[in-house]
Amino acid sequence: MSRKKTIAIDMDNVLVDIETNWINWYERELGVRVTREAMRGIPEDQAFPDPEAARKLLYQPGFFRGAPLMEGALEALEELNREYEIYIVSAAMEFPNSLLEKHDWIAEHFPFISWRNIVLCGDKSVIATDYMIDDHLKNLDFCKGIPVLFTAGHNIHVTKYTRVNNWKEATALFKRYLVA
Repeated sequence: MSRKKTIAIDMDNVLVDIETNWINWYERELGVRVTREAMRGIPEDQAFPDPEAARKLLYQPGFFRGAPLMEGALEALEELNREYEIYIVSAAMEFPNSLLEKHDWIAEHFPFISWRNIVLCGDKSVIATDYMIDDHLKNLDFCKGIPVLFTAGHNIHVTKYTRVNNWKEATALFKRYLVA
């Protein structure tokens, strides 16, 4: 029996709707509403009137734990998990609270993903899967397998990699990879 192909899947802006969460936290903490459209084509924190204050929110307890699930992510991972070995991979070291919060978030939303398939790291260049789905070039540029760019506001102008705009497209792409 041959081994399943592997997919490393990022969390923020891929499985987790960090844009919506950040907008909501910024409004709650600073009283200013920023639109998703304002986040298009620029680094995430630069969309906020006070980028430094926006960045500080990432260090607040609860920021990562309460973030919403991306639409279609649960169903997609359940489906992909039947044909692929799924690894949830997040560069979580920059924000100390995120380690436990991301672990707990995964356990709640994806209980079928084994603890052995969760990688909370600092540098994703050490990941050696067949595919990687991520929203940041800094991770995909060093991907050892086939990189797949997941659309987020900050990367809408990037044309470098195969792009998926949502989990429906991602599932369809990986079904095609199975027969290729």
